[in-house]
Amino acid sequence: MKKTLSTLAVTAALLGGLTFGSAVQAADFSVAIVDVPVVVNASAQVQALKKDQQAKAKEIVQFIEKARKDVASISDAKKKQAAEEKYNKELQAKKEKMDKDYAAKLQAIDESISAQIAAKAKADGYNVVLSKSIVLYGGTDITAEVAKIIK
Repeated sequence: MKKTLSTLAVTAALLGGLTFGSAVQAADFSVAIVDVPVVVNASAQVQALKKDQQAKAKEIVQFIEKARKDVASISDAKKKQAAEEKYNKELQAKKEKMDKDYAAKLQAIDESISAQIAAKAKADGYNVVLSKSIVLYGGTDITAEVAKIIK
C-alpha cells in the first residue's frame, strides 16, 4: 500500500511539473490571425493581375470574333474546316499561355503575401499565424496591419 501511495505521489509530482512547464511555455506562446481574403483584395499586385487578366480575356474574345468572321467568309468546305482547326489550335495555345502566365504570377503573389505576413508576425513576436476562417476564438488579428504593408 505504501509503495502504491509513493508511486502515486511521484506520478502526481511529475504531472504537476509537466503542467507547470506547459503553462510557462504557453505564456510565451502567441498566436496571430489574418483574414486572408481581405489581405489579398487589398493587394495592389492582385488588383494589377485582375486588370491584366481582363485585358487578356478581351483579346481572346476579339480573336474569337475575328476567327468566326474569317471562317464564315470561306465558302469551300475543306478550306473552312482547315481554317476552323487552325483557329482552334491558336485559341488553345493562347488560352494555355494565358493560364500558365496567370498561375505563375498568382503563385509569386501568394509567396510575396505569405512572406510579408510572416515578416510582420516575426517582427511582432508571434509564434504562429492562422487564417481567421479557421479560428473560432482567440488570437490577435493583424489583418489591418498586414493589409497596409501589402498595399
